[in-house]
Amino acid sequence: MVVKNLKLIAKTEEDIKVVSAHLQDSILSVADIANLKKNKIFLMQLNRFMWEDVEKGVFRKNKRIRTILKFENVIKVNSKNINQLKKDKFLDFLTIETNQMPDKNYEMNIVFAGDSVIKIVSEVIEVTLDDQG
Repeated sequence: MVVKNLKLIAKTEEDIKVVSAHLQDSILSVADIANLKKNKIFLMQLNRFMWEDVEKGVFRKNKRIRTILKFENVIKVNSKNINQLKKDKFLDFLTIETNQMPDKNYEMNIVFAGDSVIKIVSEVIEVTLDDQG
């Protein structure tokens, strides 16, 4: 059986809901978060639970895969209840909430367990989920 890595590109609020659903129950280390301000890119490397396999009835021994979540055209990034100095702390992904602001930019809140949030303000929605294997 050939395993295909998942790659999703989100350009709308509906697309973000699909990406968020695939990331549900993912875990990541604070060390695996990067904000590349000059490039206007925000990256996270997560350990994603492979929901698509469960839906197909495929039960592999390793049901998690490393994936990159990339936000482009990022204007600003803020976090709440995340100590960036504790690189070994793990975060449990819950969802991504999106809304368009009055200035036509988008606010995307990545919500984690324990009331931790990363808020990304972006010019447009341009988010990629890319499995690494």
